[in-house]
Amino acid sequence: MTGSNDIAGRAALTICESLLLALSERNILPEKEITGILKDAAASHEFVPADDQAEIHAAVAALINTMLERRNIPKRRG
Repeated sequence: MTGSNDIAGRAALTICESLLLALSERNILPEKEITGILKDAAASHEFVPADDQAEIHAAVAALINTMLERRNIPKRRG
């Protein structure tokens, strides 16, 4: 993705991540459900037929898996 597509993608990712955090903080969705959403999203890019978009799918899956790993870092209480 380049140009306006890259900007739109980054904006969408930021919005979705913020929504998941808000849903968690307000106890609307439990952590288990949010983790499941992220795992499902990653899997939808990990298990696709090989094609000319395979590199992009792998990068998207890696990014989502990084988000999952960050969620497992203990949160600091201020």
